[in-house]
Amino acid sequence: MSRMLFVNLAVKNIEATRKFFDGLGFGFNETFSDENTASMLVNDMTTVMMLSEAKFKEFIADDICDTSTSREALLCFSAESREEVDSLVETAIAAGGSAWMEPQDHGFMYGRAFRDLDGHVWEVMWMDPAAIG
Repeated sequence: MSRMLFVNLAVKNIEATRKFFDGLGFGFNETFSDENTASMLVNDMTTVMMLSEAKFKEFIADDICDTSTSREALLCFSAESREEVDSLVETAIAAGGSAWMEPQDHGFMYGRAFRDLDGHVWEVMWMDPAAIG
């Protein structure tokens, strides 16, 4: 069975968040986006809902994670090459994100990570298809 995945993240500024991820090549579902929400499309089965902090608080009974001191998750998306990993991370840093951890190079798999404008960690990973299976 295939399941859809919806990741929900609290963000401080919807407009800045949209611009940041648009610069990384992600699109948005306008039907589910407004001044409090950016519905970022990853693929047909995966959506990241970027919610203003006020909107996010409507869905939780406790506090929003302080991403300057803690990790609530590690989010990872794939790249088509080692070069694309580097390009995406450098683009994120140039757009106001920050580098996170050292690059991981295992030969058949290469990854780097960045923190977005709200401190959420995004890993970008490439794996040699010949090494799979």
